[in-house]
Amino acid sequence: MDIIQLLGIIGGVTMPLWNIPLIMRIVKRKSSEDISLWWALGVWACIVIMAPAGFVSVDIVLKMFSIVNLVLFSGVAVTVIIYRKKS
Repeated sequence: MDIIQLLGIIGGVTMPLWNIPLIMRIVKRKSSEDISLWWALGVWACIVIMAPAGFVSVDIVLKMFSIVNLVLFSGVAVTVIIYRKKS
């Protein structure tokens, strides 16, 4: 593994970690009203549709990003749904 691939893996795994502060903020405020439900579910659906290509890719960077992004953004989508106030 060369340095470019290693940096790619680090970036690919680190970028989805920024979903954790978003989840924590929603939980702390007990509200997801400032986040569009359609946006969250739309992004999540796109990630789900793209994930299989990442899982079978020989590119380790894409594979790692796909796994971490699917897991963490699924957490965002679930948190947005749970903390959506009933109108």
